[in-house]
Amino acid sequence: MKPRDLVPLGVVAAVVGLAALGLAACAAPAQPAAPAAVPAAVSPAQLAETTLRVGDQKGTSQQVLLKAAGLLDGVPYHLAWSTFTSGPPMLEAANANAIDIGQVGNTPPIFSAAANGNIDLVSALRSTVGDAVLVPKGSTLANLADLRGKTIAVAKGSSANGTLLNTLAKAGLKPSDVTISYLQPSDAYAAFNQGSVAAWAVWEPYVSEAVASLGARELVSGADALNGTGLAGGTALSNGYSLQIANRSSLADAGKNAAIADYVVRVAKANLWAKNHPDQWAGIYAQQTGIPVDIAKIAVPRIALTPVAVDDAVVASEQRLADAFTSAGQLPGKVDFAAYVDRRFNPQIAPLVTQGK
Repeated sequence: MKPRDLVPLGVVAAVVGLAALGLAACAAPAQPAAPAAVPAAVSPAQLAETTLRVGDQKGTSQQVLLKAAGLLDGVPYHLAWSTFTSGPPMLEAANANAIDIGQVGNTPPIFSAAANGNIDLVSALRSTVGDAVLVPKGSTLANLADLRGKTIAVAKGSSANGTLLNTLAKAGLKPSDVTISYLQPSDAYAAFNQGSVAAWAVWEPYVSEAVASLGARELVSGADALNGTGLAGGTALSNGYSLQIANRSSLADAGKNAAIADYVVRVAKANLWAKNHPDQWAGIYAQQTGIPVDIAKIAVPRIALTPVAVDDAVVASEQRLADAFTSAGQLPGKVDFAAYVDRRFNPQIAPLVTQGK
């Protein structure tokens, strides 16, 4: 079975990951702009005149999720949706003030911060598993050190790219100790199936599909990568975060700020709905991604997202991920991720964080 044309969160195309974000290998990141001031509250009438421009992604559509959860009913402002192939072009649009907010994986905001993007992290969710490192059926690879000298597929700049860098570091290996083949998931699937690569760092639902369809084995499972168990040996290799990123100009606008405050709560509620209705959501998820329902039923509980506070733990985890990319030479210098974080919506999210525990 060939992989479907999925475009999950956090995928960064090789060209987009650096060139489109304006990074140059020899340039240091510019100093970030000051965070947006919190504007005054607006009246219901003013909010009703506001249009919130939301970035969305095929295969992980927030619009589809919100509709399934019944949370597009009674929205007190207008919504204008724009669909993107992945996180990086979405953040380029946010930086250019073409959208107000969008959800991406844990890595695109780091590259945007490195390019001094006009964006802030404003809300976060966390999955129940991280990214996995797969090996083909019959592979003799048994531990992380066995990766030395092998060819490993991964999407460049993706969350799985960060997981791979952390996995190599855990094994005492440098990126130069392996051959990293930067491939998007559909191409990586083919290379993995043909035996052209010895391992594949990737996320759900590709993990479940490769295990079910190809007999792949998880050398490092998503659960182990997130929790530091198994071969991860006490070190978390993946943080599992999905992040709501907003344009700073939008955060400074009174109407849009109020709309964003409402929107991030609706997204948090929708994800809790999906977590509590896995079979119903699996059917919808299978339709929007093109994967079989039986695989969707395996993947959905693993990728279920729970709202979390934008706290020091989130910032520190993203900083460690940024440092891993810097150490690997994939970023031009140190990124101060905390300078791209705005915690103003934590009070609105707090009840849902408690509910999700």
